[in-house]
Amino acid sequence: MDAQTQGGSDGIDPADQWVLNPDTGTYELRPDGPPAPRSRSGLRPEAPFASASASGDGGGDRTAAPATAPARVPRQRGRRDAPAPGAASAPSRRKRRKGARKKVLLWTGGTLATVLVGTSAYAYYWYERLDGNISTVDVGDVGSDSVLTDGPVNILIIGNDVRVGKGNEAYGNRTNVTGHADTTLLFHIAEDRSNATVVSIPRDLMISIPDCGTRQSDGSTKVIAGSEIPTRFNESFGVKGRDPGCTMRTVEGITDLEVDHFMMFDFNAVKTLSTAVGGVKVCLKAPIKDLDGGTDLDLPAGESRIAGEDALSFLRNRHGLKNESDLDRIEMQQQFVASMMRQLKEDTLSSPGKMLDVAEAATNALTVDKGIGSAGKLVTLARELGKIDLKNITLMTVPVIDNPAEPTPVTVVLNPVEAPKLFSMMQGDVSFTEVKKKQKAAKDKQAALLEGPRAEASAVRVDLTNGGAPRGSASAVLEWLQNAKGVSKSSNAGNAPEKAARTTLEYAPNQADQARELADLMGLPASALKPGTKDAAGTEPMRLVLGADFKEAGTPVAAPTKVDVKQSRADEGECAR
Repeated sequence: MDAQTQGGSDGIDPADQWVLNPDTGTYELRPDGPPAPRSRSGLRPEAPFASASASGDGGGDRTAAPATAPARVPRQRGRRDAPAPGAASAPSRRKRRKGARKKVLLWTGGTLATVLVGTSAYAYYWYERLDGNISTVDVGDVGSDSVLTDGPVNILIIGNDVRVGKGNEAYGNRTNVTGHADTTLLFHIAEDRSNATVVSIPRDLMISIPDCGTRQSDGSTKVIAGSEIPTRFNESFGVKGRDPGCTMRTVEGITDLEVDHFMMFDFNAVKTLSTAVGGVKVCLKAPIKDLDGGTDLDLPAGESRIAGEDALSFLRNRHGLKNESDLDRIEMQQQFVASMMRQLKEDTLSSPGKMLDVAEAATNALTVDKGIGSAGKLVTLARELGKIDLKNITLMTVPVIDNPAEPTPVTVVLNPVEAPKLFSMMQGDVSFTEVKKKQKAAKDKQAALLEGPRAEASAVRVDLTNGGAPRGSASAVLEWLQNAKGVSKSSNAGNAPEKAARTTLEYAPNQADQARELADLMGLPASALKPGTKDAAGTEPMRLVLGADFKEAGTPVAAPTKVDVKQSRADEGECAR
């Protein structure tokens, strides 16, 4: 082997010619070294890097980054010297062993340098590429600037029914160029990341849409008026220029939970993501045929793997279902979501190639808020979700009943008994799975709010408002507190601005002793206490909102421990395994 093929004419290994530049933090060739050999891709043939620009067709007018990786550090090669005459002596053997150890260290160091430099260049390339794919919306003061908070995290998944894209016109309403909040899931991630709850919100749920500020293209904020009468939930996005922030505010009004982030996908996203994961398994108890409904969906009973157009047709289909209603379709959508979770965790995460395909498809297809609007932030979020065992992810639909205001109901309203229970349990971060440790931790943390000194009843200052309790409750409670309990510094503040599913007591940190005393007198559970972060000034009162769970003065308000609603787990399938 000549000197050139060995790596250098002077007998110096190529890897030894690379040194760390302390100013840049990167490996560079020594000035007197030969040119560094370059790799066209820097990857194994099966990795998607070399053909990345070709695979990024979902990016519209975005320009793909160059498909070649930076030069890699040449790997260290071992060399064998010819034995010298009389090399059988012990000292020379020790010398050779010492030299061998040195060469092993050099080889290991060179290989490690190759991995570090090659991996960082590869990661940098893909982070840059994926960052360029992501579309973001500035939702103003709603949501969180942090990817993750110290407590629970709530992410709103919005399915936009806009018909833009090849083949999507078959689903009707071709004039719909903005879309609506057609399929919406609230993903509640527990504080300790041991479990999650996924709640579907029906598109035909009649609710109040609040006023919301939306950012305009010139940077200004335009306030879009909410609904004066109950309106379909799906109009919280797209109608009158409402952005995803309006949907976030609407969900906050329904659930009394703070929504941290949103992710919005459209019909095209369903096609590309289902294809990127290699298809999604669905299991049907009975065949589905929609041969005259515009989708040509034809699936047999049992297990099928669907992707692309079939996946979208499956999610959109209502024909052949029990009542051909949106609620029936939601159950199919939940099955699809659970199956995709299983696919990602059991198959995709173990394949770097598939992971990059999914990342490419997802970032091209999704629109997110600025709080998670980068590849790094999405990766952080994905890692947290990946910690949750599938058996501890619960899927359900918001409890609803037929709209009593319609002679022939076509819309639904919140179930006045079960919906408040569901929201209260989510507010208390209570697990719907058998995570006993999680349940105990959530209860203990909230229960701690009731531990500590109590004020005298005469020192308690509170304003009462009626947020959904029986008519006249505020007046009745005021009379009871003043005359029977000695809370003379209480007053009736009328009706609350919005309906409340549960009774809550809002107070400042320096009013904690008053809050504990009032909770004892009223029979309020720990979950009803909502401490603030800023001390109250002077004689500022606490605020007690009597919610739909309040019965009458003197009757304790019980915290719900379960809710009567159909539930499923992400690790479950319809078909026998």
